[in-house]
Amino acid sequence: MGFGVKLEVWGDLAAFNRPEMKVERVSYDVMTPSAARGILEAIYWKPQMRWVVDEIRVINPIRFTHVRRNEISTKIPLKGSTGAGTAMRAGSGRLGVSIQEVRQQRAAMVLRDVRYGISAHVEVSADESPGSPEAKHLEMFKRRASRGQFFHHPYLGVREFPAYFRLVEAFPPVHEELSGDVSLGFMLHDIEYVESPDGSVVESHRGRRLEAVPRFFQATMRDGVIRIPPLSEGRA
Repeated sequence: MGFGVKLEVWGDLAAFNRPEMKVERVSYDVMTPSAARGILEAIYWKPQMRWVVDEIRVINPIRFTHVRRNEISTKIPLKGSTGAGTAMRAGSGRLGVSIQEVRQQRAAMVLRDVRYGISAHVEVSADESPGSPEAKHLEMFKRRASRGQFFHHPYLGVREFPAYFRLVEAFPPVHEELSGDVSLGFMLHDIEYVESPDGSVVESHRGRRLEAVPRFFQATMRDGVIRIPPLSEGRA
């Protein structure tokens, strides 16, 4: 926690979709920690480090709007003779879907005119070089963020809604509507990958089998600020 960054992000639309809404897309009221981490990783990330989001500050008032988005009703299968797994093992194969045949429109309730402040720090793996590796990674992040550089364009929940960002020393004041305590209920914290012999995910550099476990936490917004607990304290 000795090292950290503050990043202000904003955009016209955002969709941090609730997993319990299966048919129509409904966004959480605020940005999720996993979405904040995704924005940070889009700017700078290395395999030996991970971003830990400490706080999310909601700067603009919470406003919803309704839109219709084009989606597809199917996806390329992973298993089976026509799946991606078979093609990867064989080194060749024809994979794809015809968008014209599977396109469908779905209604979505999304956020509009959003602005957030992300406070986060870096944790590095135990086998990282001695010294101050956190400071090294943070300086590289600050350099890239101050220049507007990124690996891929950050987005607010879905790729159709781009995120714009700037590095700041302090966040602007939150809107007066956000004063007081507001319970936001259970919110997705992040996906934790735990070691499991039956896991479907294989770690690239160690070969361990991992299982993806979603973690949730009880989110409370106090004067526009949501403090994020450690991922280990989340509920599956």
